[in-house]
Amino acid sequence: MTRRAERDKTGRFLAEGANAVGAALDRGAAEPGFVHELFVTERAAQAHPELVTAAREQGVRVSPVTERAAAGLSETVTPQGIVAVCALLDRPLATALPPSPRLVAVLVGVSDPGNAGTVIRVADAAGADAVLLAGDSVDPHNGKCVRASAGSLFHLPIARVRETGAALTACRESGLRLLGAHGYATTGLDTLDLARPAAWIFGNEAHGLPPEVLAAVDEGVRIPLYGKAESLNLATAAAVCLYGSALALHRPRGG
Repeated sequence: MTRRAERDKTGRFLAEGANAVGAALDRGAAEPGFVHELFVTERAAQAHPELVTAAREQGVRVSPVTERAAAGLSETVTPQGIVAVCALLDRPLATALPPSPRLVAVLVGVSDPGNAGTVIRVADAAGADAVLLAGDSVDPHNGKCVRASAGSLFHLPIARVRETGAALTACRESGLRLLGAHGYATTGLDTLDLARPAAWIFGNEAHGLPPEVLAAVDEGVRIPLYGKAESLNLATAAAVCLYGSALALHRPRGG
């Protein structure tokens, strides 16, 4: 289940580490059957007895494993010795967007799992309603993506959408303004009215948003750079844009 083909075939993925396992079990408390099995070493069981107890209370099979076996399940240099087998998180686009969403992040062709996971974490912190991974974006169940999300992957709706146009159309039909993050846009983030529900569209780390996506958004938006840096990386840019919208959307009226 460390490979995408295996995950898609079995409908399951691995959540490794106490942080991810705890978030998975929290979700499992509301969705019985979400966590299928918990593998845990003696060392990890002693360090995190509350996770083992929570798993057993949910009827999750707890399987003791050796440190060597745990290392075989791990994709990290220093395995924590606790791994949950979970059902895939992504859902159909039609159900990923709630009624009247206010803030959505759309990743188009984002290939780095660490970046994708970090953006999911930022979107969660900013109170986003969903994250859509469109086009050739990375699988959100990738181990590095799961770790980079720091548990946020389990907190908000996630959808994988092969056709980018379908993701943009769904956002627009939900009443969201489409804002494309683009370093060469004429409109600056500092001049934009962000107190309106929006879907922020972020592109590939190296190439940005493709021309057809930029043509489809309502507004291309650049982040002003006041120092000598040429650009911001994807995750940092996403944090600035999503939090800009979040602050405006949550600002008291008249404030």
